[in-house]
Amino acid sequence: MEPDVSIETSCMIRIAVLPIGTLPPSILREYWSMLLRHQTIPLSAMSSFYTEHQKSPFAHQPWDSGSLRFKFVLSGSPPSPWEDFQSNRKILAVIGICHCPSSPDLDSVLDRFNSACKAYSSALVHRCFAFCPGDSQLEDGGKKGGNLRLFPPADRQTQEFHLQTMMQDIAASLLMDFEKWVLKAESAGTILKTPLDSQASLSSEEVIKAKKRRLARAQKTIGDYCLLAGSPVDANAHYSTALELARLTTDYFWYAGALEGSVCALLIDRMGQKDPVLEEEHKMLIAFWSFEEWNSKVVIGRDGSEVYGGILFGDDIVSVANIIWGFKGNVMGVSPLSFELEATLKLARFLCRRELAKEVAELLTSAADGAKSLIDASDRLILFVEIARLYGTLGYERKAAFFSRQVAQLYLQQENRVAAISAMQVLALTTKAYRVQTRASTSESSAADKQIGSSHADGGKTSHHSVVSLFESQWSTLQMVVLREILISAVRAGDPLAAWSAASRLLRSYYPLITPAGQNGLASSLSNSADRLPSGTRCADPALPFIRLYSFPLHPSQMDIVKRNLAREDWWTGSAPSGPFIYTPFSKGELNNSSKQELVWVVGEPVQVLVELANPCGFDLRVDSIYLSVHSGNFNAFPVSVSLPPNSSKVITLSGIPTSTGPVTIPGCMVHCFGVITEHLFRDVDNLLLGATQGLVLSDPFRCCGSAKFRNVSVPNISVVPPLPLLVSHVVGGDGAIILFEGEIHNVCINLANAGTVPVDQAHISLSGKNQDCVISVAYESLKAALPLKPGAEVTIPVTLKAWQLALADSDAAAGKTASGSMVRHSKDGNSPTLLIHYAGPLSNSGDPPTSGAVTPGRRLVVPLQICVLQGLSFVKARLLSMEIPAQVGENLPKPVHMDNLSTEGAIGCEGKIDRLVKIDPFRGSWGLRFLELELSNPTDVVFDISVSVLLDNSSNEDSTSADHDAAEYGYPKSRIDRDCSARVLIPLEHFKLPILDGSFFMKEIQADGPAGGRNSVFSEKNTKAELNASIKNLISRIKVRWHSGRNSSGELNIKDAIQAALQTSVMDVLLPDPLTFGFRLVRNHLEPTKPDSPKEFVHTSASKGSVLAHNTTPMEVLVRNNTKDLIKISLSITCRDVAGENCVEGAKATVLWAGVLTGISMEIPPLQEIKHSFSLYFLVPGEYTLVAAALIDDANDILRARARTDSPDEPIFCCGPPYNVRVIGTA
Repeated sequence: MEPDVSIETSCMIRIAVLPIGTLPPSILREYWSMLLRHQTIPLSAMSSFYTEHQKSPFAHQPWDSGSLRFKFVLSGSPPSPWEDFQSNRKILAVIGICHCPSSPDLDSVLDRFNSACKAYSSALVHRCFAFCPGDSQLEDGGKKGGNLRLFPPADRQTQEFHLQTMMQDIAASLLMDFEKWVLKAESAGTILKTPLDSQASLSSEEVIKAKKRRLARAQKTIGDYCLLAGSPVDANAHYSTALELARLTTDYFWYAGALEGSVCALLIDRMGQKDPVLEEEHKMLIAFWSFEEWNSKVVIGRDGSEVYGGILFGDDIVSVANIIWGFKGNVMGVSPLSFELEATLKLARFLCRRELAKEVAELLTSAADGAKSLIDASDRLILFVEIARLYGTLGYERKAAFFSRQVAQLYLQQENRVAAISAMQVLALTTKAYRVQTRASTSESSAADKQIGSSHADGGKTSHHSVVSLFESQWSTLQMVVLREILISAVRAGDPLAAWSAASRLLRSYYPLITPAGQNGLASSLSNSADRLPSGTRCADPALPFIRLYSFPLHPSQMDIVKRNLAREDWWTGSAPSGPFIYTPFSKGELNNSSKQELVWVVGEPVQVLVELANPCGFDLRVDSIYLSVHSGNFNAFPVSVSLPPNSSKVITLSGIPTSTGPVTIPGCMVHCFGVITEHLFRDVDNLLLGATQGLVLSDPFRCCGSAKFRNVSVPNISVVPPLPLLVSHVVGGDGAIILFEGEIHNVCINLANAGTVPVDQAHISLSGKNQDCVISVAYESLKAALPLKPGAEVTIPVTLKAWQLALADSDAAAGKTASGSMVRHSKDGNSPTLLIHYAGPLSNSGDPPTSGAVTPGRRLVVPLQICVLQGLSFVKARLLSMEIPAQVGENLPKPVHMDNLSTEGAIGCEGKIDRLVKIDPFRGSWGLRFLELELSNPTDVVFDISVSVLLDNSSNEDSTSADHDAAEYGYPKSRIDRDCSARVLIPLEHFKLPILDGSFFMKEIQADGPAGGRNSVFSEKNTKAELNASIKNLISRIKVRWHSGRNSSGELNIKDAIQAALQTSVMDVLLPDPLTFGFRLVRNHLEPTKPDSPKEFVHTSASKGSVLAHNTTPMEVLVRNNTKDLIKISLSITCRDVAGENCVEGAKATVLWAGVLTGISMEIPPLQEIKHSFSLYFLVPGEYTLVAAALIDDANDILRARARTDSPDEPIFCCGPPYNVRVIGTA
């Protein structure tokens, strides 16, 4: 049998192409490709070379449409014993190819060519093409002539034109030789034999029959030459004659040959007459129906006496050579099965289309069944090759792979290296169909779909098709057999790399189905193959271990990268730090719309990637080196070695350093294991693990090694930026937690050092996290003064902290002590504030003006202030204490005693200390005591000293000599609280009355009334209290309760909530002044007393120096002050009472006489002004008396009603002043 046969094969002229002399393979391939362009030579193109010596036997030669077809056979082929039977099997021409620069001796070239032509006795034309001759060779070759044809040096197009001319000359020569042979055969006849002809002596009858057969065979052979000459009509005429003679002489074998030739002639004739597209479909239908028609018309006897039942010629193509071949075998006992199978393959190739796939499959199935009867192994080999090719053409990849395996098995039966190489190559063609192909064979076809981390980009969603196409568990046994055959053929062929690849695929994909002994055997095969490979050999197919991406570690808090926004001064605002998280606490709540997160690396700074390795096999696995695989070329990976025990997994850290800017892609790892370097892609393992979760693959190598469940790790888009500054921080004195009591004030120094290679040009400090109020101050000026901070430079930043107040739940939970008596740690993790330092280097490292895309990013340093807050003084309760002591009526008022902000206890005398506690109420005129009492408990194991101080404005301090201080501080005696004890601390609430009572201290709801725009003020107690909260806060901010512990630590007690709760019910009485202020004063010698310099001087009184004499008229005056901004009309009354509280001015038992008006005194007091009313008293009895002034306000406005807590417009507003004591002494 011959490969690549078709119906058109009968009209192809075989030409042997022989390389002559030294010819490099690349040059030979180039000349071979030039020859293949001239496989068809039109008859019209060779007319200039054709000479008709006598009348041509090809009477119907189609010179306008016909052509000669060539089939080039490189290096020729041995003579076939069937050349007489089928003339197209003969080598009818020989072409030698010579490269003159490689073979300068043309004489030697010609000798070699002539010697090679002797092996082809059937060749009619001989030509030797010598390409690129030199000048001397051109002269020498021109003299030699003969069969040598020189191709002078020229461009490719010129050489192809020259070659076309030479091929036309060869075609014309062959055509003229065909004419000579046909004329000779018709006149003289010829003897034609086949291997099927009997070589024994013939009887007289058989000799006569043989002579008759010679005519039929001659006609059949002449028809063959007519086909080769491109004249199908003449060929068909000779075939018809041969059919008649062969039928008469019962030469059925040649009958079948003539019948097959007639089919080819009719096909070639119709191809030249019709449109190619329509003709192809017509050929298919005709061939198909002709085959059915022949089956219905031919009747074959059992004894072989009759084989013709009626055959139609003309427009019907009858291709039934297979039936003739089978019948001839039955008659003669010699089976020409190969011709029958060839005829089947020809018909199958002619019908080979998807539309007729069923009919073609039936033909190929019958041909495959006939392979069992073939004796020659080479015939079976060719048959299986052709069947596989035809199934592949139909798209039946699995059937094509099956017959390809049959071919490989025939090769492996020969047990030699060349056959093993052929088997390995054939099996490599089947790997795609069996889904065990090497990765190298699929890299180009999948290049368009190959995207690094594509399975991660879709959130771990991988199509079922990709998983099933890679791993089909139902094929496991067959796939293992194919890989085993590839391994065996590679070992026999001496190809260690192919053997290593097959063993690695077998072990990696089917380890669950292989016994431990088999796994060890494959490991030995891998090692043995690696020993025969040079060091550093790479293979596209990975073996072990299995590697999957575990995680991309985040940047440390000191290395976060932030994009810079040049349009804003706060360039870091709105930028999230680098890292594969959608949200971070520092992202300002902005959304990230990108499908993949971005990770930024810096040139020169080490980075890490965590990967997990698994060894599911039963032997120890030694990985010589493993490192990240980076295709972008801007990353230096650091290799590490690792050992994996049997059935174990391990998470390792792979690191490297980016070397230049640009994107970085990490598709997998490079692994040096079993002596070969392979690339392990994360995507392949992800597909495998996904298939394992869906039950599509054999097993999960990580789960069988005890690893965690499959996790989908998102691979971010990694980009590398130029070098950046790098600040490293540490707390001076140690980075441990700072242990503080509640309210303790502590100073911390933070040291910053630039560990990068770029200076810090910009820096900004901000706070984040909980309890930010505990950071009292940060010396930002220290950092700003150190800019630019060069590489290696340091700066120290002082930070002042104040421990926060623990929550009530935390305090209750931690109220107990441990067995040793030490306090339980109160603060929870995450409660401490954090310093955020955003810093950046130069805008561009290149020195050129930066553009939007060339701006280097900045960085963010996170400095956590690790504060451990312990429970300090425990607040129990708070309450407001107040009392009122009547003042003495005097003549002159002493000035108040002040104390500067540096005074402490003992700075003044005892009187000063008392005066600081007991003062005349500046707005009532009486002695008043107002204290905020705090009950404190000390559950700690240390002693606390409590001190109270009050800050007042300097405007009220007349003796203040310092203009540099905004406030004076009043200090009070300290209180000590021992451990496990409680104490009460009194906080005086003096000097906190507001100076003026007006509407600004009340919330007003103003509504427009009428076109005049009048306003109606509606007051509510709720709004009033809300407005006064600001005054409460001001009061709280001016009272400081500080503590000092025995361990030389100090702090401040948070009393805000306590004061606010204590003052909530009496806030208006404490803070707001009365609308009217009353005061009494003695008038000596009827002289006008000195007017006080200020209202406060008038009201700040102490005990009077003198007394009032009985039985003496005592002039007095009452002063009434308006503390509002509105005019007030009042009706004033004055009352004098004795020690029993009885009115001693009125009644029958009055003991005091008076002069002037004491009741019903109508007065109008201007805003913020005061008026006085004079009167005189005459005391009859010595003793203690009390003067009280009261007033009834007429037409009170809304402010006065709000102060009096009344909403009724008819209810009178009554103001009563404080009592004033008058001491009356008797006369001498």
